[in-house]
Amino acid sequence: MVAAPELISSKSPRVSAARRLAKRNFRGKERLFLAEGPQAVREAAGHGKTLVELFATVDAAERYADIVGEAREAGARVHLADEDVIADISTTVTPQGLVGVCRFLDTPFEQILAARPRLVAVLANVRDPGNAGTVLRCADAAGADAVILTDGSVDLYNPKSVRASVGSHFHLPVAVGVPVEEAVAGLKAAGVRILAADGSGADDLDTELDQGTMGTPTAWIFGNEAWGLPEETRALADAVVRVPIHGRAESLNLATAAAVCLYASARAQRASSTR
Repeated sequence: MVAAPELISSKSPRVSAARRLAKRNFRGKERLFLAEGPQAVREAAGHGKTLVELFATVDAAERYADIVGEAREAGARVHLADEDVIADISTTVTPQGLVGVCRFLDTPFEQILAARPRLVAVLANVRDPGNAGTVLRCADAAGADAVILTDGSVDLYNPKSVRASVGSHFHLPVAVGVPVEEAVAGLKAAGVRILAADGSGADDLDTELDQGTMGTPTAWIFGNEAWGLPEETRALADAVVRVPIHGRAESLNLATAAAVCLYASARAQRASSTR
């Protein structure tokens, strides 16, 4: 008869420590965050020594045996737990049975500049974690070189942001806490053109594409979805660009507008490089 696997207790200090990471002050103090679900945990396990611990139900450990194996190979401690323990650690309504504890990933802004980026997304005062994570995912999909979160933006490691990025946290450099003025000045000094995305912009994205002005290194500034970009931030940009609305929609949400802008730049840059 096969013995039942030993499960970590809900009273274990490891469980308590993981549970606390749902709060920002504990994340900042420990420089650790939670990654939930098979996709995020797989990406964490494949990202060097990022994954520190993995909590898994017995069922999830069997279903995702390859991920658990990658976690062990990466040096992470693997704890089997019952569903109540996973639910206690998890920040989702319906946990998927895998919760990873990961080291912070943010990259110094100076390191991003030194890499001479060609496409960058700057999130200025973006407060909604779902929006931040989705824009990060869009930037990753468009092939951006980096994302910058200004000092007025949401915590990169907010659980909702991590879930919304669907693993993109582990794919590209992200700088956090950079004042928008410092971000713009540094990018301009690195030869990057600054475009502010705003629905009331004087310039039109289609016109920019038609004029062939988007093939150069570009950083897009995206603002808070509720109130957009303040005038002082708009004034920092080389151009304020609106996404044209050809139908009857009032506007686009932040993540959709970011996807349109980033893909437009990516296409223009690819075309420019082949000339």
